[in-house]
Amino acid sequence: MKFDLSPEDNLNVKKGDVLLSEPFLGDPYFRRKVILICENNEDGAFGFILNNYIEIELDRIVSEMPHFDTRISVGGPVKNGNLFYIHTLGDLIPESIEITSGVYMGGDYAKIKSLMSEGKIGPDEIRFFVGYSGWAPNQLSGELKEKSWFVSRIDKKSIMSTHDPELWRTILASMGGKYAQIARLPRDPSLN
Repeated sequence: MKFDLSPEDNLNVKKGDVLLSEPFLGDPYFRRKVILICENNEDGAFGFILNNYIEIELDRIVSEMPHFDTRISVGGPVKNGNLFYIHTLGDLIPESIEITSGVYMGGDYAKIKSLMSEGKIGPDEIRFFVGYSGWAPNQLSGELKEKSWFVSRIDKKSIMSTHDPELWRTILASMGGKYAQIARLPRDPSLN
């Protein structure tokens, strides 16, 4: 019996979906990463890597930011000199854009800083990313045809959490069936 480890033929990636790299993706930058898709249209796609943390304080990245106890993620290799954020604050932050139910991107930076200074935002309500992951028109669909990515959905709590060091594995395991078996594969198959 042959066991197919490759992703399904799912070329329909929507805003709010997550991409999970196939277990042995050739690009080490994206290997075993989970990317929240913030937009996917005829102009291309972009999103943030949810499980790619760096050990640095927020106020060391942006000096005018108040001290805030949170983990920062490298969202991807594009514009990695810029700070981006997603949050669950919705209409409380003017100009924010809903990505998926209850999760928003961007919005009024001054309002974010003000709420942080006043202690009115908790670490489970906002996530910060240095840079983002982007795809040119048709690039993501090409990678999906090559079966480089699994496509799934996760809940708001999982998107906003920075506490699961094995997020890629956790999501695949929760998908059941062959995905749960894929989640158990070693990082290096030669060690099996």
